[in-house]
Amino acid sequence: MLTIYINGTGCISAQETAAGGPLLATLREYEQERLATVDPDYKRWIDAKQIRRMSRVVKMGVGAASLSLEAAGVTMPDAIVTGTAYGCLDDTGVFLTKMVNQQEEMLTPTAFIQSTHNTVGGQISLLLGCNAYNNTFVHRGFSFENALLDAIMILKEGSAQNVLAGGLDEITQHSHQILSRFGLYKKEPVKTMELLKSPTRGTIAGEGAAFFTLGITPSQHSAAALTGISTLYKPLWEGEVIGHIMKFLEDNACTPNDIDLLITGRNGDIDQDDIYEEVVEALFPEHPEASFKHLCGEYPTAAAFGMWMANSILAEQAVPEAALFYGKVAGPIKRILLYNHHQGTHHSLILLTHVE
Repeated sequence: MLTIYINGTGCISAQETAAGGPLLATLREYEQERLATVDPDYKRWIDAKQIRRMSRVVKMGVGAASLSLEAAGVTMPDAIVTGTAYGCLDDTGVFLTKMVNQQEEMLTPTAFIQSTHNTVGGQISLLLGCNAYNNTFVHRGFSFENALLDAIMILKEGSAQNVLAGGLDEITQHSHQILSRFGLYKKEPVKTMELLKSPTRGTIAGEGAAFFTLGITPSQHSAAALTGISTLYKPLWEGEVIGHIMKFLEDNACTPNDIDLLITGRNGDIDQDDIYEEVVEALFPEHPEASFKHLCGEYPTAAAFGMWMANSILAEQAVPEAALFYGKVAGPIKRILLYNHHQGTHHSLILLTHVE
């Protein structure tokens, strides 16, 4: 069986994840309804003249992808696979606003060209000069997971040695207002470190980009292998989710007892966190559990941040206090199961194994 190694990672989020150093060494706490990314100096990777024309999400994607390739010591990937649910929202908003204000006349095409979902993948390939396979998945809460699945298939069929795969989404003033109408977010600002104990509906909006350089041979910095990934759409009840997790673990030759750390996508919404309680009670009652959405906010590709955090935990063999939801981790961390769902419909499982 072919092992898929995570040879390099890059993440830009509401935490200082682009700066390097130990995981969550400098914790950023917020008290607001939406979290914005902590942007690094993008001039490290992008020419100053180009930066002016780039939207935030494109800069986030290029920055995270560049960090990932640098960490892996790879200058040119054999494929680029991106997952995004919302695409370039800021440019979409600019284009639609101009279309209305100018009554569909004298429109410049730039904002429209840059508003498409595959702009980020295209921009990464342009900056790298990479003419290889390039694909973007736009599958709502499964966008990142399907990008990962595609990357795994490319590696397993032997048509690539190194694949750059990632997930990203942004939140804008327009999109936050629209999504707030559906009751997705808290009505009042909430402290991020108290979010997971919140007794009310809604969560906090977030954004970010995380990229992974995946390969079939480990590099000297490889800390984790991507052992398994699975998705479940619109389960009818909790039992279906529990059964799906059991089958997933069985398919990957392990049991709940083999999981050293469970990472869940708890987001502080009392309705959406119920399923995590059910799963933990049924399968992982005494297991240490970590969470990540109080650190990065809720967005469709937040699992990418969760996987980045899981990889960092395996590399450092320690769970930061800020990420730990329940219990203590005793002994070495060999296997981490990431279980996340988006709005109760898109459930995903990602299993990472420590590389000695």
